[in-house]
Amino acid sequence: MELVSRADVEEARRALAGVARETPVVPSRVLEAEAAGPVRLKCENLQRTGSFKIRGAYRRIERLAPDERAAGVVAASAGNHAQGVALAAQLLGTRATVFMPAGAPLPKIEATREYGAQVELVDSLDETFTAADAYARETGAVLIHPFDHPDVVAGQGTVGLEILEQVPDVATVVVCTGGGGLLSGIAAACVPAGVRVVGAQAAGLAAWPPSLAAGEPLGVSGATIADGIAVSRPGAVTFAHVSALVDEVVTVSEEALARGVLRCLEREKLLVEPAGAAAVAAVAENPGRWPAPVVAVLSGGNVDPVMLVDLVRRGLVAAGRYAKLRVRLTDRPGYLADVLRRVGRAGGNVVDVEHRRLVASDMAPGTVDVALTLEARGHDHRAAILADLAGAGYDVAAE
Repeated sequence: MELVSRADVEEARRALAGVARETPVVPSRVLEAEAAGPVRLKCENLQRTGSFKIRGAYRRIERLAPDERAAGVVAASAGNHAQGVALAAQLLGTRATVFMPAGAPLPKIEATREYGAQVELVDSLDETFTAADAYARETGAVLIHPFDHPDVVAGQGTVGLEILEQVPDVATVVVCTGGGGLLSGIAAACVPAGVRVVGAQAAGLAAWPPSLAAGEPLGVSGATIADGIAVSRPGAVTFAHVSALVDEVVTVSEEALARGVLRCLEREKLLVEPAGAAAVAAVAENPGRWPAPVVAVLSGGNVDPVMLVDLVRRGLVAAGRYAKLRVRLTDRPGYLADVLRRVGRAGGNVVDVEHRRLVASDMAPGTVDVALTLEARGHDHRAAILADLAGAGYDVAAE
């Protein structure tokens, strides 16, 4: 298979002039302290439609023949590709139909409609691809694949060209990956310039490591909070690029993804979805692993506000700043007050208290379980609070 070249990516960039924004690159002092070298964030979360997807979608549709464009386009997506296709079709004057899972974040569904696409909801993400393929066969609409097409890869690669200009001494680019379109495109642009490119995938649904080990695309099952990279199998086009050009693909846990979202929101003042935070999570989990300067690509910022609340809480738990303790104490006046005083003196902030008076099988008569939800400064501080309570004779454990 002939790989997308840097010249192909440069041609795509010319076609995208005035369509895709040149998104900023900003320093991350927090990550620099951990990585022992300069770290920059490429903010594709500030791109039109809230992610990089407009780049590949526009290039793919722009390259269609007039009769193909007149037949309309169809896509399957959990959200970001849907919005990219919808806006690209609107700009190029063609009809777009997008199949989305019913469980997709509501803001992504509504934004896709607002960009002018006809949205059809089906039960699951896997069914969206089946439905879109059937629709294409029945109507003649052109299926715009989210990652597995050379034009899509070339369009996404324009992110890499911008990085080369904005950070001329870049040594490593870390990119989130699901199907591998963005990873392949950035590699096509950056590897010829001597830059190392690393993929970061959610461990909960990680098809790339076993596929690369086997030498062919493999399907896997699983689940992840990073819906933007929840792809169970690489494509043939992207596999050829990643296996030939990408230095390595690492995986990051769900907790690391949540911490990445929290870090971007709290420390970088950037709203990033879990998929978009995968590169940040990889850099934070692997300090000093790759040559600096390192650029971590924030691929998207489309996150449901309801989900954001849960993500922030998960990030706080993963960082040791939000904890639940179970304290077993004598059911007598004054004991709970003593526990709360000790937590307060240790610097913990109690958020919620729950008495559990139903007797467990291992509870002695006259005792009660109290569940405490509290804020701490981190894992060490939480451990110190537990140690203080245990030292005072309380039966205490983290939940």
